Amino acid sequence: MTGFLWELPTRRDGRRADPTLWRRGGFDHLHQVVDAAELSGVDGVVATYDPDGEESWIVAGGALRHTRHCRVVVEFTPSFGTPVYAAKMSLTLQRLGADRLDWLLKVDTDPEDDRRRGDRVGGAARYERAAEFLTVARGVWSGRGAAPGGFDGGEFDHHGRYFDVVAGGFDEAADGHAFPVVHLSGTSPEAIALSAAHGDVHLFSASTPDLTADVRALAAAAAQHGRTVRTGLVLPVIAREDEHEAWARVLRLWREIDPSATERELRSRARDGVLFHGFDRIGHRARAGLVGSYDQVARRLGDYTRAGIDTVVLSGHPAIEEIHRAGEHLLHLADPAGRTLRGARA
Repeated sequence: MTGFLWELPTRRDGRRADPTLWRRGGFDHLHQVVDAAELSGVDGVVATYDPDGEESWIVAGGALRHTRHCRVVVEFTPSFGTPVYAAKMSLTLQRLGADRLDWLLKVDTDPEDDRRRGDRVGGAARYERAAEFLTVARGVWSGRGAAPGGFDGGEFDHHGRYFDVVAGGFDEAADGHAFPVVHLSGTSPEAIALSAAHGDVHLFSASTPDLTADVRALAAAAAQHGRTVRTGLVLPVIAREDEHEAWARVLRLWREIDPSATERELRSRARDGVLFHGFDRIGHRARAGLVGSYDQVARRLGDYTRAGIDTVVLSGHPAIEEIHRAGEHLLHLADPAGRTLRGARA
């Protein structure tokens, strides 16, 4: 069964191509988006990291409080704080949120944003720090030290390049609460190596030239560690009753940035008529996503599932309307075994 997550609009929301013109915002709106996700059968939501948006940890905490079933993925950078602090915050949220919190570590960050946050770690060192961050976070959670003698009644010792922890951890380890599922992303050798050793789910972009080859490379790298890493895809979607309606929506948005654009020109950007490269120009974080009828988009999602993808992070704006469209018209077509009256969710 494919798991579907939805990106929360942490930097307001709206119908325009330019996010600076979006007017929907605040906790009330975010709660309505979360409600729509839970009611529509989406498996979880992602509180995205956005330098110009709301703090993802606060949004994630609100989403956990406002839901009963959805998983909540919080995206953050390893420079957010110490891994001990991140583990402590997460343990509290797991206790209060029925173990529904997951992590999405944003490792490949923008240098300008790094400078604004006072983060001086760059290049391949970002992946070294992320690996150590996850080692320490898991260590204090479980009470198992990385060095001989590291376990002592729940205490954790670690002496590394980026973090130095003495007798860290929690009194009762983590009281049996699950460590957050760790999502990572990227296609560089460093990104694949990090996921192979430390990740639970690796998120690819639909603009990846050869997704099947990347999935196989990740599986081979993880096998060297005796591990299996699930694979996911970040995928904006514009799906409607028929393809002409879907492309009309794209054209209306695109003409805000290029009034002379034509539907034919935009369709020329689409691989196989469905995978459109240009979502980043109309308000989305990802560049490539799906445009078409519900049947067309569902078939492409099925292709990704057969290629080994088992988690899809969807997005659309305005979020409330697009979530309800996906829940009512798309998800049961993309995953009929799990989301129809005869399926697992009956």
